Amino acid sequence: MPSDILDTDEVLLARVAQGDRDAFARLFAGYARKVKSYLIKLGAPGAIAEDLAQDAMVSVWRRAASYDPLKAKASTWIFVVARNAWIDRLRRERVELAYRDTLISGEESDDEAPDEAAMRGQTEEQMATALAKLSPEQRQVVQLSFFEDRAHSEIAERLALPLGTVKSRLRLALMKLRAHWEQYS
Repeated sequence: MPSDILDTDEVLLARVAQGDRDAFARLFAGYARKVKSYLIKLGAPGAIAEDLAQDAMVSVWRRAASYDPLKAKASTWIFVVARNAWIDRLRRERVELAYRDTLISGEESDDEAPDEAAMRGQTEEQMATALAKLSPEQRQVVQLSFFEDRAHSEIAERLALPLGTVKSRLRLALMKLRAHWEQYS
């Protein structure tokens, strides 16, 4: 009996987790178009859906070892990876738009009152001081979570840390920041 018949998507994912490029090529051929169609149904424009489908399939390659066949079918897992890529894209766009709005409104308000400018400068200085009191690891997690609006799971994946470590670092950083800000209340 040919091995192609026995190679379910779950078996292919297990082989991908071991670095099998042929298994990945077969998964890619079977899912890339389906993933793109799914992303379009979620609201992604065609070109963006194409890019996201590529990104999702690269994530499948990288994260295949984290797939657990006891929790979900391979197809479900692949579509969740794709959906998460779309959600991450939307979050990044939201942060970029907020940043642009801040720049635009900052440009429009060149006539900032002197007392407002002094207050803003003081607040920025206090913020920099507070952030400087954090460990580099805590500062990095705060930066990714609050300034880049990344999800805890994405931070964990990006920094190759357990999710619990990311949450602990963030919780400790927030406690330190809260203590710092309470002295100004």
